[in-house]
Amino acid sequence: MTDLIHTTILGMKRGADVSVEDTEAVLDEILACEDRKLLVDLLTTWNEKGIAEDEIYGFASVLRNRCRRIRGHEDSVDIVGTGGGSQKPFNVSTAAAIVTAAAGQKVAKHGNRAATSRSGAIDVLSALGLEPSLGPASAEMNLRRHGLAFLFAPAFHRLSPKLADARRSLPFPTIFNCIGPLANPAFAEYQVIGAWSADLVPKIARALHRLGTKRSIVVNGSGGLDEISINGTTIVAEVTPNGISNYEIAADSFGLEASQASLPKAESVAESAARIRSVVEGEIGPARDMVIANSAAAIFVAGGTDSLIDAADIAADSIDSGKTLKKLELLSAEVALAA
Repeated sequence: MTDLIHTTILGMKRGADVSVEDTEAVLDEILACEDRKLLVDLLTTWNEKGIAEDEIYGFASVLRNRCRRIRGHEDSVDIVGTGGGSQKPFNVSTAAAIVTAAAGQKVAKHGNRAATSRSGAIDVLSALGLEPSLGPASAEMNLRRHGLAFLFAPAFHRLSPKLADARRSLPFPTIFNCIGPLANPAFAEYQVIGAWSADLVPKIARALHRLGTKRSIVVNGSGGLDEISINGTTIVAEVTPNGISNYEIAADSFGLEASQASLPKAESVAESAARIRSVVEGEIGPARDMVIANSAAAIFVAGGTDSLIDAADIAADSIDSGKTLKKLELLSAEVALAA
């Protein structure tokens, strides 16, 4: 049952990529494999070889084709990082999702529990008093009622506990960090995807272009950040049906001042949730600016405005007007009522 995995490992040691044609069969064996050590060997060899564009595209295509799909909300935007960056900030994209939704954009945020970080998008939800959608019906309801749904990846994709265990045991991100953002079950046509390394940006962008998107950006912030940075430059690949354009942005692209402070980090889920809540409640500082920049990118790609600076103003108003806090409190009140 694991012959194909052994063959794939041998091929990778010779520098061979998994072809698009072989991705479905390889994925099936990975998901069926009960040998944790073999999965670790595969992922380690893959990391040593490097991740190819065809592999990202092929595996993401299979996951998209097989997922429990959310229908009628393709006009959503997703804000998601691959994880695995050398820096460990608080859950910026989760905060940005709430800000963006409160600003009037429909957000279908795809996420999971932490595999290579201290706090995954889903981990921090419970600390904020929120819950993810556990299937298409609840996701569609939340998108209709609130313009925001947090999509728990294992509820929409057939994943393997052994694979998750193998990934958690490794000190580096894997191919699965790359393909998760491309397999949003709402088929969100607008995305802000953070990549853990600069060399992945063009690969993910080209894979995204092949999969189809209306307008999305793939970013890598300075210092190995899978978010937009406010204390350095961020490389960007903007993807539309017409092609891919590459450029750089910085804090002043959003009308913000470059931060000289160190990146706001979180050593735990509780600390990440506390940082998010402080931003939502109006605290000024680099954490707020990071959330504004990443929210602005989502508002921009979703067509809320044609200017990043204007988008940043919209995001800031979403916080300062109290709309973001109201959105958070409404969602958490519903969870408490259901309990």
